[in-house]
Amino acid sequence: MKYIKWGFIGCGEVTEKKSGPAFRDVEGSDVVAVMCRNEKRARAYAETHHIRKWYTDAQKLIDDPDINAIYVATPPSSHAAYAIMAMRSGKPVYVEKPLAASYEDCVRINRISEQTGVPCFVAYYRRYLPYFKRVKDIVENGVIGKIINVQVRFACPPRDIDFAQDGKLPWRLMPEISGGGYFYDLAPHQLDLLQDFFGVIIDAKGICANRGGLYSPEDTLSACFKFESGLPGSGSWCFVGHEAAREDRIEVIGDRGIVSFSVFDYQPIRLVNGDGAIEINVPNPSYVQLPIIKSVIHHLQGLEICKCTSVSATPVNWVLDRILGKF
Repeated sequence: MKYIKWGFIGCGEVTEKKSGPAFRDVEGSDVVAVMCRNEKRARAYAETHHIRKWYTDAQKLIDDPDINAIYVATPPSSHAAYAIMAMRSGKPVYVEKPLAASYEDCVRINRISEQTGVPCFVAYYRRYLPYFKRVKDIVENGVIGKIINVQVRFACPPRDIDFAQDGKLPWRLMPEISGGGYFYDLAPHQLDLLQDFFGVIIDAKGICANRGGLYSPEDTLSACFKFESGLPGSGSWCFVGHEAAREDRIEVIGDRGIVSFSVFDYQPIRLVNGDGAIEINVPNPSYVQLPIIKSVIHHLQGLEICKCTSVSATPVNWVLDRILGKF
């Protein structure tokens, strides 16, 4: 496949700010069509971004002979259906994270990918950003020695939209659409990075609560987990805390130092070891998904291997569902 001609299923905020333009910034790639069930929105998106075709039916977009790859940018509950439709049509698919709204749906996607031989990639783009590659280099090159423990800490106050007076909460707070609350939306990035650094998590347990009472999903969670190497880790997430408690940090503790970094606000990486303490600033590209999208396109063109597949993404959902007590 030399020239990748994409069809977008979904045209939400993520395609505007994080991914959409990147599909045209890579040589040998273009966006041919977009689909949204809302006709007015589909047409407006196509006109704004100079996309030749627009659809209101996903199957019609997938069946378009001018399209040979699909980008699924819808809420998680529809990821499995659209990914499977694309793969059964012989068209590779790139899916927003998390791969699906449940571990079981991830398994279904992997089964179809194996049966059809059609690849499915997942948008865990942070793996490919220079900021996190620097952290991985520090960890893997022994700068802080043998890794002893990993700790995730995330806290933030409620958002204005969490106080919906009309009952219209964002889809991320509707478990039947998102798979869970903000935890299911944000923690996947943290867990995917950690599994990329340290291997698959083979055990996980959580205690979940709703302390704010603003919506039905859990808003406060604590968890412990263990990687295949035996490395232990823990995490705490609170989405209804006071502003003073705001935090976005992961700490990797070694026997010769510690490295800490943020996942969402890209605060300077802080490294402390026998040589002292330093802060490291690493800039990221304007469109944060550009590096991974470039890797996916090059994979389809036979130029490299993109390892961020549905198979590598599935353990994230397994951990999420274990922490939430789904099984």
